[in-house]
Amino acid sequence: MANVSTEELLAQVPLFKDLSKKQLRQVGSLATRIDVSPGRVLTREGGAGHEFIVVLDGDVEVRRGDEVVATCGAGDYVGEIALIDERPRTATVVATSPAALDVIGRREFADLLAQEPEIAERIRATAARRLAELEADSDSAG
Repeated sequence: MANVSTEELLAQVPLFKDLSKKQLRQVGSLATRIDVSPGRVLTREGGAGHEFIVVLDGDVEVRRGDEVVATCGAGDYVGEIALIDERPRTATVVATSPAALDVIGRREFADLLAQEPEIAERIRATAARRLAELEADSDSAG
């Protein structure tokens, strides 16, 4: 993976697959690449959300309370709900393998949504779907 460019990795993410090379470079310029070890907590349920995380390689678990509600791998992303809705994190996300991530901060995320309406639409649709699932889960639990 070391010889693969950020643009090439981002092009493999379904969210970004239709972007031009120039747009991929732009998205890549907003992101910070980090490598994490298994067990690293990326977000904490109830905590403040400051970043959007794209999984480039490796696996992460999404947990609500003690329950694993989703497993994400290369091409998946997390963290959009807290940024779009300005609400606390809805889940804890933990790396379950060594993982390569692109992390986009709150300001850069807002810039991305403003500059790329198609991406903004896809991210908002995902956030809405995930929020609906979250509300359905809490309705059935109560």
